[in-house]
Amino acid sequence: MKPSAKFTQSLRKEDVNAQWWVIDVAGLNVGRAAAQIATLIRGKHKPSFTPHVDGGDFVIVLNADKIVFKGKRESQKEYFSHSGYIGSDRFTSFKEMMATHPERVIEYAVKGMLPKTKLGKSMHKKLKVYTGSEHPHSAQMPKPFNFIYTA
Repeated sequence: MKPSAKFTQSLRKEDVNAQWWVIDVAGLNVGRAAAQIATLIRGKHKPSFTPHVDGGDFVIVLNADKIVFKGKRESQKEYFSHSGYIGSDRFTSFKEMMATHPERVIEYAVKGMLPKTKLGKSMHKKLKVYTGSEHPHSAQMPKPFNFIYTA
């Protein structure tokens, strides 16, 4: 058999060209914003997407304290943590989380949409979340990202 001239190229970690994106999530829904952010971090928006290579981009999220849940979800959402000891379950409400650590709301939402592997953990490190509208990554010259869904 003759080898075909057309074949699927697989991205190598040496060939990855990561870009920086800056996203303002003020007034956006948590789930819709996290889905778009996870797509950028994973690299699924690129034609060279390869599932076993971390070919995604870095994402800077601004105004994390102004993100919202729609409907009753704001009063129903709880975050769970466990230390490993018996009876050490801790539940934190969304309102309490927004009052103390609003950046963790986006971090947890995006982390849940990434693979649960070593590769997913390294992808999660590409997410930088800030509560204000300023960030220390101006040297990387991030591009502004426009969401497909705004409401």
